[in-house]
Amino acid sequence: MKLAVVGGGSTYTPELIDGFARLRDTLPVGELVLIDPATERLELIGGLARRIFARQGHPGRVTTTTDLDAGIDGADAVLLQLRVGGQAARLQDETWPLECGCVGQETTGAGGLAKALRTVPVVLDIAERVRRTSPDAWIIDFTNPVGIVTRALLQAGHKAVGLCNVAIGLQRKFAALLDLAPADIHLDHVGLNHLTWELGVRRGGPDGEDLLGALLATHGEAVAGDLRLPRAVLDRLGVVPSYYLRYFYAHDEVVRELGTKPSRAAEVAAMERELLALYGDPALDEKPALLAKRGGAFYSEAAVDLASSLLGDGGPAVQVVNTYNNGTLPFLPDDAVIEVQARVDGSGPVPLAVPRLDPLFSGLIAHVSAYEDLALDAALRGGRERVFKALLAHPLIGQFDLAEGLTDRLLAHNKEHLPWA
Repeated sequence: MKLAVVGGGSTYTPELIDGFARLRDTLPVGELVLIDPATERLELIGGLARRIFARQGHPGRVTTTTDLDAGIDGADAVLLQLRVGGQAARLQDETWPLECGCVGQETTGAGGLAKALRTVPVVLDIAERVRRTSPDAWIIDFTNPVGIVTRALLQAGHKAVGLCNVAIGLQRKFAALLDLAPADIHLDHVGLNHLTWELGVRRGGPDGEDLLGALLATHGEAVAGDLRLPRAVLDRLGVVPSYYLRYFYAHDEVVRELGTKPSRAAEVAAMERELLALYGDPALDEKPALLAKRGGAFYSEAAVDLASSLLGDGGPAVQVVNTYNNGTLPFLPDDAVIEVQARVDGSGPVPLAVPRLDPLFSGLIAHVSAYEDLALDAALRGGRERVFKALLAHPLIGQFDLAEGLTDRLLAHNKEHLPWA
């Protein structure tokens, strides 16, 4: 089996390599190709990847290339984890929205739209090249904003599934709090990428006993602390929101905080310099502890599980993915991309049934999904007016003057990535 990782020079990659090495019985990779235009980073991470495979006794080989077409040729699956514009563009996404009193974040609000505009055309070009060289390959997208990018891929007819690590991170957290094995925890995870709620925490599977009430009663403070939300918010909602909901439920508080501390992009850039120095040590043959602070926890395990379900012959598995709605949430169009539990096999994901959602949640989902429609249109066709309409539609913006000011700033900061701007 051949897997290709586009964006293989990312400092995330050793997390992925570690998962492939440890879970080799789940996903028997014969060749893993890391693809990236950044030659120096690619060689550092490629060397560490080979040492991790050797330490774990993995028989597969790790290769590196800057040639996308050569790297994806013959691949069974292609994982996308790229960042158009790098951390410098992320820093901009997190900075200029604050000038308008709006949250500065790389996937939410105006910064998220900027990232979508930069990313969708690049990802679609890669996907077309995958279709030419390896038409049967699955594309697994971890590139943010995952929901919008996955929808672009699916609408263009690609074999694609979107993946995020929020659900698996919460599963692991809840399992530890409840003293259960992660495999014994099933989440009733519903929403859009980075806009999800856990409606239930079930023992054993989709039909198992719901432990959510007991979790909140016993460990509500710990869960709320991780989300940086008041315990009372969880009690009143009766569910567990993802930490991205803080941008909605405490927007103004977040904006004030962001104005008083270094951006996350600046923190990550400093961390990446440290990580790359560590990766260059020829004695290092495991992922360093510092990588846990970089983000993407459990991404490797989620990716291995998804790839093995899509490519293996062990029967379907249930996993949280981003895929077409197809009637799962009746208040959304079929071609909206949602993030829910799905049964996954070689034919792709099929979402599990979801209970009727309270309007408190379905209303926000519908609002953000409508914004995503407009965001994807702007990413595919360009134009200032499409950008403005997407921003005006976003529930965190929604005012004419704000949308105008944010549009001007978005275009000014992204000219080098948007040929039409």
